[in-house]
Amino acid sequence: MRALVVDCLAPDYAGCSIREFEIPEPGAGEVRVKVRAASVNFPDLLMTRGEYQHKPPLPFIPGLEMAGEVEALGEGVTRFKVGDAVVGGARVGGFSEFAVTPAAGLRLKPEALSFAEAASVGTAYLTAYVSLVRRARVEPGEWVLVHGAAGGVGLACVDLARVLGCRVIAASASDEKLAAIQEIYAPDALVNVTGGFRERVKAITGGRGADVIYDPVGGDVFDESVRCIAFDGRLLIVGFTSGRIPTVSVNMPLIKGFSVMGVRAGEYGRQFPDKGRENLAAVWDLAAAGKLKPRVHAELPLSDWREAFDLLADRKVVGKAVIRPDL
Repeated sequence: MRALVVDCLAPDYAGCSIREFEIPEPGAGEVRVKVRAASVNFPDLLMTRGEYQHKPPLPFIPGLEMAGEVEALGEGVTRFKVGDAVVGGARVGGFSEFAVTPAAGLRLKPEALSFAEAASVGTAYLTAYVSLVRRARVEPGEWVLVHGAAGGVGLACVDLARVLGCRVIAASASDEKLAAIQEIYAPDALVNVTGGFRERVKAITGGRGADVIYDPVGGDVFDESVRCIAFDGRLLIVGFTSGRIPTVSVNMPLIKGFSVMGVRAGEYGRQFPDKGRENLAAVWDLAAAGKLKPRVHAELPLSDWREAFDLLADRKVVGKAVIRPDL
């Protein structure tokens, strides 16, 4: 089989290459999956440089999320049968023609979704769900400002907030991306953040400000978000794709009466296992019911892995870039 392998940690993916391997056999409690699609996430890129909190031993095959077909079952696995379409993933392994992963990390693929769409749900929508439901405890009708709305986690938040009955403001620095978001998800408002967005958000919300602000960007976006959040609002810290980790003077949350909340969806599930299982079940139930609309920006063969990585790194995607080892 072919797989993308990280042999050493280096910038510009210099330690990555496509190599041939023997097809692995599943051990007890494991499943071998013929990978049909694997979505690209920022942690995948960071792991090639050793900049992510999870650092698998070298060499390793990256790829956190995948969807495919069960090809072989390890001892004791009774939840699946050969030929089942499944989705899920392990901490590594998706960017490969075949992957072995614990059966506990897989579930049947919703029939409403293609393999590429299913591979695009897990991390992004789980992050959005933990952010909006568990941390912010959003209510229908609240204004939710979503920064980085064209990226994987941002677009998932736009979609989920809409499903939850919130009023959604999608924010991006690209009019072209905002037009694509409008066509697919029809949020209540669009904001181009270039040159500032505080006054526009205040105008949209009748002067009140956004009840919930979802920020995977950080930097200047966070700084200005502090200026347009409503009293009793919740500012969700999801990431720092801008490259700058911002700070806030604590007198601002005091005077404006808002909360700053960190979001680590995976860690939330590890800290609260029962709630973690509930979170995953809720996301996949919505997907199975056809209520979620994950957007696949591009599907690329395994040989074009660098192009897939660059699409994400250069912020050219609206939704997800997906690697298709079967192409």
